[in-house]
Amino acid sequence: MEHVQKRFKDKVVIKDLSLEVHDGELLVLIGPSGCGKTTTLKMMNRLLPLSGGHIYVDGEDIAALDPVKLRRNMGYVIQQGGLFPHMTVRQNIEIIEKLEKRPKDEMTERTRSLMAMIGLDPEEYLDRYPAELSGGQQQRVGVARALATDPEYVLFDEPFSALDPPTRMALQDEVVSLHEKLNKTMIFVTHDMDEAIKIADRICLMKDGEIVQLDTSENILRHPANAFVSEFVGSGRIWSAPEFIRAQDIMIDHPVKCRGDLTVEGCIIRLQEYRVSSLMVVDKAGRLIGVVDKSVLIKRPKPDAQADAVMRPVRFSVHPEDQLIDIVKAIPPEDVGRINDIPVVDSENRLVGLVTNNNIVSKFIRPWLADTEADEEGRVTADD
Repeated sequence: MEHVQKRFKDKVVIKDLSLEVHDGELLVLIGPSGCGKTTTLKMMNRLLPLSGGHIYVDGEDIAALDPVKLRRNMGYVIQQGGLFPHMTVRQNIEIIEKLEKRPKDEMTERTRSLMAMIGLDPEEYLDRYPAELSGGQQQRVGVARALATDPEYVLFDEPFSALDPPTRMALQDEVVSLHEKLNKTMIFVTHDMDEAIKIADRICLMKDGEIVQLDTSENILRHPANAFVSEFVGSGRIWSAPEFIRAQDIMIDHPVKCRGDLTVEGCIIRLQEYRVSSLMVVDKAGRLIGVVDKSVLIKRPKPDAQADAVMRPVRFSVHPEDQLIDIVKAIPPEDVGRINDIPVVDSENRLVGLVTNNNIVSKFIRPWLADTEADEEGRVTADD
């Protein structure tokens, strides 16, 4: 899209929009009502004419293309799938293929394959009418119809906004899975930031017909371009997206440490002074060489013994940019439940921080518990 504009009479909806969608990416258009996101989507397949500028698909100006052929190469999904109520599921899915006069056997095979892809049994659902389906099932059929002609591009216009949360979350997972499996270019309009973060390769945040920030989900969460983006995204939202949380976000910047020549007596004094359960032992250059645990000192080694004589090896350490989910997955099975503090080191093994159980609990477990339904006695169930 190059300098695209859209006016309805005297009202300017899209001011001057330039945007490139990468092959095979899932781009989300998001913004408040009236920002122009759906108008932008509809101009991409000429459902709405441009008032200025150009849109190119694979290098060709869409103004010079047959709009019917253009649209048949762009699957389009809207709320509740936009299904024809007087047609069966099969007829809805195959309608474009029939217009293109594809062989019946080929259509049947394609339809059954699509039904399997969206998780609906062909034998049970192909001869039903939309009114006999749930909202989520209708939406799945809408996605299948959009994919029936194997288009290069798929456009989604707030397809899940009218669905209940569990169905919506399941369909979001479905879209992500389909995108990974089919590697198609997808453009998805939504007003839900959580949905955008969950599914997008990149997010295009719009306001008043202009792009305010175009970036990855993580960069928008971490580095909002201005006050509007920060307010729209919501402060602290990154904590609800654990896949973007890194060790540096939750680590203690100045962990309690000591040198290897500190005496056991000195270690005990330092543990008591800072009220910690372990000391990180570093060399002169600040490189991590071991850990002195309180449990070792309780065994009363000689007071004049040195820290490097009673310390244990470092069982597990991470880097500042490591993602928390990957950190948890990488903890050796034999150490699960035994590791209370995880040292954070740089590329030269210098100690730069410490991730503690308390950090994780305060950032994730406690907020989660606040949103979890308890039983009659106020307890969280085992299943939860």
